[in-house]
Formats: sequence, structure tokens, C-alpha cells
Amino acid sequence: MLLSMLQAKIRLFVEHPLGQGQSVPLTRDQAHYLFGVMRLGAGAGVALFNGQDGEWLAEVAEAGKRGGVLVCREQTRPLQLPPDLWLLFAPIKKARTDFIVEKAAELGAARIIPVQTAHTNSERIRQDRLQAHAVEAAEQCGGTHVPEVTDLVPLDRMLADWPADRRILWCDEALAGPSEVLAGAEPGPWAILIGPEGGFSEAERQRLRALPFVTPISLGPRILRADTAAVAALTLWQAQLGDWR
Repeated sequence: MLLSMLQAKIRLFVEHPLGQGQSVPLTRDQAHYLFGVMRLGAGAGVALFNGQDGEWLAEVAEAGKRGGVLVCREQTRPLQLPPDLWLLFAPIKKARTDFIVEKAAELGAARIIPVQTAHTNSERIRQDRLQAHAVEAAEQCGGTHVPEVTDLVPLDRMLADWPADRRILWCDEALAGPSEVLAGAEPGPWAILIGPEGGFSEAERQRLRALPFVTPISLGPRILRADTAAVAALTLWQAQLGDWR
């Protein structure tokens, strides 16, 4: 098929090398989605990315109920890595935690780290499920990179092992009003820290205040829900220091 005639309306993340003429085998779930749900057949186009080789236009070479094969025809976009920004957040209710992960992937977080705090509602997460949400978000938003979603990490342990050259932008719910914190800040390794619905404990607040790499910031005159705060903080950072400038 001529490349000019091959079009892709579906983007798919694959864990396989991509390159000119590269054959890409599909998992059973991927084959079911492409051929059973989306009704694609041999000769159809699919956009593929793997987080390393950019985006490639691929053609369906084999279509089956339990598997299939795509063949890469041409690269349509190079790999575009997000800024070196991590999101640290305390998990909340399931649907709202899913929302945070999805929006963090869309807004360009390079890594997503759920943290266990004194007031965190959930003591465990499904890391594999949250990672799948990050993949789906990258597929939908046109990203070529999928952020890693780590397992739940206690806040104390994370701070004890924290690299000193990575600044933490602490969204402090006790602060209110305008903030000029990022106006003179420099790009580089950063992380955004969002607390739980009940806020940080006093002991946690004292420790955060004492750390030289932590910068507290206000997110305005109103107290935001945790999921809203995550989106607001990511947007603010991207507009000031990230790839939105």
C-alpha cells in the first residue's frame, strides 16, 4: 500500500522495538481491541509508540482473533520527552486517583509517585492499573512518552532518600493568595508534592519546612481538592518552567 494512502486513527502503545520494516506482534488484548472492537483489517493503519523510538505509522499485516502482526512503514514523529518533572501525590478515592494519574500523563509529568502520608486514605494501590491509565492517557493525548507510575512509597522514606539536586514544589494548603515563587525559578529537576484530603500532619509540615530543597507554594485564595490541586500545580509549573513556554 502507498504510504500516502495509509492513515491511522488509532494510537497504540507497544512494548516492542519500532523501526523501518519492523514487525510488531500484538498481544491478545491488543488484537481484540484492534480487530474485534475497532474492526480493523489487513492493510489498515495504526500509529505505534513505545516510549523510546518515537511514533511510527504501521500497517496491519496479519489480523486474528487472538493475535496479529503490524509492520512499521515510516516514522511520523520523533521521541518527545517531557520536562524533568515528577508528581508526588497522596492517593485518594479510586476514581479521583485515576483522574490524577491520567491528567499528570496528559500534562507532561515524567514520573508519577504515589506517597503514603499520615492522613492518606488508602494504604495500598494497584500500581499496574494506574500504569495502564497512564498508557491510555498517552495514547489519547498524542504523547510519545509514558510516565512511570511507581508503587506506593512512605513520605518519610522518600524524603530520606531524596536527591538533593531535585527541587520539590510543595503545594501547602495552609498558604493562601498569590505566589511569585516560580517567577525567578530555574528549569531543571523538579517535583510537585500534593497532600491528602486531610492535609499534611504537623510533623510532616515541620519536616518539609526544614528541608532546603523544598519550596512551599500557594495555589490561590481557595482550598482545592487534591485532584484539582494536582492539575493546577502541573499547569502552573509547565507555564513557567516547562515545555509550554
